[in-house]
Amino acid sequence: MNRIIKITLLLVLLAMSSFLHAEDLMMLRSTQPFPETMSNLQNIIKQHGYVVSRVQRVDIGLTKMGYKTDKYRVVFFGKHEELQKLTNKYPELTAYLPLKIAIFSENTETLLVTGDPLKFAEMFPDKELQKHFKQWSKDMTAIFHDVRKIDED
Repeated sequence: MNRIIKITLLLVLLAMSSFLHAEDLMMLRSTQPFPETMSNLQNIIKQHGYVVSRVQRVDIGLTKMGYKTDKYRVVFFGKHEELQKLTNKYPELTAYLPLKIAIFSENTETLLVTGDPLKFAEMFPDKELQKHFKQWSKDMTAIFHDVRKIDED
């Protein structure tokens, strides 16, 4: 649980820009309330050909530890067949899949944060995997762009 606290603090510190595509993280700050942003995010993930496998609540554990937190979820998604083939061939990828986006409420705004899948390339230099990492990064960027576009409309 200590790791969750550190990650949360890191995310809050990095929440200063509207959209950050840094070396390691992708981040978006939305002015829409949490429920609308969560619904839009899941719909956009599906529009990009992915399946949302589950949504995990994180706020309950933090609250039980005495931290004040608003809504905080992690959305897990992927393409089942692709993930199954990759994890069968590269079982060491299992810890990093499916793809995930953290979404949490901060006052009247909602933040989305994920690690850039291109970072996997440093840990897994296999050429076959590189195309997947590049595609996932491109798709994540497009998903964040589409959420932002709704926010601007």
